[in-house]
Amino acid sequence: MTESRPAGRRLPVTVTVNGVARTADAEPRRTLSDFVRHDLGLTGTHVGCEHGVCGACTVLIDGDPVRSCLVLAVSAQGHDVTTVEGLGQPDTVTELGPVQRAFRDCHALQCGFCTPGFLTTITAGIAENPTPTRDEAVDMIAGNLCRCTGYQNIVEAVLTAARYAAGDDTPGGPAGHGAAGVEH
Repeated sequence: MTESRPAGRRLPVTVTVNGVARTADAEPRRTLSDFVRHDLGLTGTHVGCEHGVCGACTVLIDGDPVRSCLVLAVSAQGHDVTTVEGLGQPDTVTELGPVQRAFRDCHALQCGFCTPGFLTTITAGIAENPTPTRDEAVDMIAGNLCRCTGYQNIVEAVLTAARYAAGDDTPGGPAGHGAAGVEH
């Protein structure tokens, strides 16, 4: 005989997502990725492997990157959650943040499925290390998988995003060079 559990038991979960307090009811076993996507309607967070391996679902909780497919929504109660939708400039909805601009300028995305996880991971990485070396940039993204292509342009985007975040708006790769090495 199987043990039955109360069907449809839901708890109110309140989190601050991208600076806005949001509340929705969720089952106790609801993952944060499903809560954000399905209950809050923020579909920018992608779910890939659902085992915390690929990094596509990475969001920031209180500034720290976490695999949202491994975190229960109820455990995020009262915390600040930043999704890819919250990475733009705070004063405007349409202006890209430094990591987003760097990805665009360095051609660091292919199909884009993994991109939200890279963007949030790099945002946290640059906050922790604002001037990464190339090796540190490689380490920064080591936990995120892109199945489309290599990582050269993504590494360039990390270095470029660090410059953009520091106020150097010279477009393209490091020291004013584009992803293809063409000086601007």
